[in-house]
Amino acid sequence: QVQLVESGGGLVQAGGSLRLSCAVSGRTSSRSVMGWFRQAPGQDRELVAGISWVPGSRTYADSVMGRFTISRDTAKMTLYLQMNSLKPEDTAVYYCAASSEPTIVRRGPYDYWGQGTQVTVSS
Repeated sequence: QVQLVESGGGLVQAGGSLRLSCAVSGRTSSRSVMGWFRQAPGQDRELVAGISWVPGSRTYADSVMGRFTISRDTAKMTLYLQMNSLKPEDTAVYYCAASSEPTIVRRGPYDYWGQGTQVTVSS
């Protein structure tokens, strides 16, 4: 069983930065993909960024391209999302997710989910 625990959310002013972390425990496939999703009130959950665990290719939503960076530390079994130049529209609950089988980031499915961490960007 894989467990994901997010941390690093909070309140920040527009233009500021936050780094989210997702600690991974349990056995994951070497070909799993991992992603950061977000869901704002009244909106559908959307993929923000994804990465294959090996070899580390990255995918980003157009809305965060150039501002967010996804990375992972395989030794620490941790996934990160560095968020810069934050905007009020980035306000959402951010979730870390992982697939149990090899797949493509945009396709999924994602079988394991964290509990979410709130990110609030004030204008």
